Amino acid sequence: MRIAAALLILLGLATPSIAETLITSLSNHRVLINSNYTGTSIAIFGAIERDAQTVARASGYDVVVTVRGPRQFLVVREKSRVGPVWLNREQQKFPMAPAYLNVLASRPISEITTDALRQRQKIGLHAIIDAPDFTNDRGQSDERFRDAFLRLKAREGLYLEDERGATFLTPNIFRASISLPAIAPPGGYDVEVALFADTVILARTLTHFELVKTGFEQRVGEAARDWRLIYGLFTALIAVFFGWTASVIFRRD
Repeated sequence: MRIAAALLILLGLATPSIAETLITSLSNHRVLINSNYTGTSIAIFGAIERDAQTVARASGYDVVVTVRGPRQFLVVREKSRVGPVWLNREQQKFPMAPAYLNVLASRPISEITTDALRQRQKIGLHAIIDAPDFTNDRGQSDERFRDAFLRLKAREGLYLEDERGATFLTPNIFRASISLPAIAPPGGYDVEVALFADTVILARTLTHFELVKTGFEQRVGEAARDWRLIYGLFTALIAVFFGWTASVIFRRD
């Protein structure tokens, strides 16, 4: 009996206690894209629950919300001028890059956690892009391609970072608004929320939403995907028809 009691005590000591629990919810899990769609935003709400033995932390909490869109294969090419002609010389492939990436934090990430943890846990836009698995790592030779990739995606409004994008409504309740531009591609989106205190991660949650085409746009997209040959021929015929019609209308006698 004494041995069994001792084992139970050791198991209880070995089991980590969960001081904080993070609960998150999205305002919408399905966004419909129609002919009038010009972009939208989704709100994410979060609450921090503490167990009975945990007291409020003197330093308070911080959160970082990371939104990743559908994966896609992208290539960044570097052009060089050879005489009067610009040619593609070198290139870097990004085989699994998110089509959309948005990071929202309650304050500057450099103040939330350490650089080592930020890089290891991929917290923040630059930490994600600079990670070795983001592309085929070639050391310092691919840094300029990563920088160019980020610059191009940021120019499109698809890669964003807002270090004041998450707001605490109370010490334990927060809110963030996820902005989705009109060019954000349809598909599944992952929303990861990391809870911080004293520079360390206390909890994480993962939820999802999707962008879905509806109506005429949905039917055109399905036709382009399921009947590629017929869709291509039909598109070519329409182009020929309108080209011929324009030549007849504007023909000079």
